[in-house]
Amino acid sequence: MRRGWKMALSGGLRCCRRVLAWVPVLIIVLVVLWSYYAYVFELCLVIYLIFYHAIFVFFTWTYWKSIFTLPQQPNQKFHLSYADKERYENEERPEVQKQMLVDMAKKLPVYTRTGSGAVRFCDRCHLIKPDRCHHCSVCAMCVLKMDHHCPWVNNCIGFSNYKFFLQFLAYSVLYCLYIATTVFSYFIKYWRGELPSVRSKFHVLFLLFVACMFFVSLVVLFGYHCWLVSRNKTTLEAFCTPVFTSGPEKNGFNLGFIKNIQQVFGDKKKFWLIPIGSSPGDGHSFPMRCMNESQNPLLANEEPWEDNDDDNRDYPEGSSSLAVETET
Repeated sequence: MRRGWKMALSGGLRCCRRVLAWVPVLIIVLVVLWSYYAYVFELCLVIYLIFYHAIFVFFTWTYWKSIFTLPQQPNQKFHLSYADKERYENEERPEVQKQMLVDMAKKLPVYTRTGSGAVRFCDRCHLIKPDRCHHCSVCAMCVLKMDHHCPWVNNCIGFSNYKFFLQFLAYSVLYCLYIATTVFSYFIKYWRGELPSVRSKFHVLFLLFVACMFFVSLVVLFGYHCWLVSRNKTTLEAFCTPVFTSGPEKNGFNLGFIKNIQQVFGDKKKFWLIPIGSSPGDGHSFPMRCMNESQNPLLANEEPWEDNDDDNRDYPEGSSSLAVETET
């Protein structure tokens, strides 16, 4: 009886957690809807409405894609078979378990390891993690090329929707900047007492304040992710250097500026600004600089990449507030 109550309570808490996870998204939606009403119906800046709606469409489109594009999980070949799972769980010697995973990983395109050099294995999903894949405790799943779990979209940002998330940040910055610049002239009129409507005064003040506030925070976050893209890193890899079979290598996935951008947006520039899937590959394996050097004599003759001062910087714990990290 007591066990049944515990299960019911646990289920109720999970349900409440799922509902509360949508609160940040609801806040953003309400703010955006109010900004649309205030800008279009209250201020009615006719001259600016065409450009405003163009930005608004792409802003809402990318936000929708960031929320409802499901995180991509590893395919079946990375999961342990029923027999391997039973054999692994019944084995009590850690060194034997470690060797079992090494033998299983030989058939898979897996080149990253844990800090101790062991094969990366998720004991909750019972799978060998592909390169750049991590387990999200909020989504309760392993996510391909996981970047972070974002509460503002109530979704895990990874291979399937990282492009959409970047576009959402870019159009959010543009949306806030456009509102702030076009409303500023009305803000001046407010101070001069040239606005007769008290309600319009409220919308002008609040629009400018909210637009500037979100612009500052978003431009910092967007700039940080632009830096990550230029180095072909995820948020997790920026704070924890990936370990390869040859050892730790912070530039292991860095292919050069242009190729790094193409790893997210694809090689067709006409799709870079449109929120449609164009990232190359399947999210299970990625080109690595060390492999390119061994296979391409032109790359092998290049001088070693110099470390940038930013790479050698120790990031404080507070800097992780740029993204809510829930990987385990």
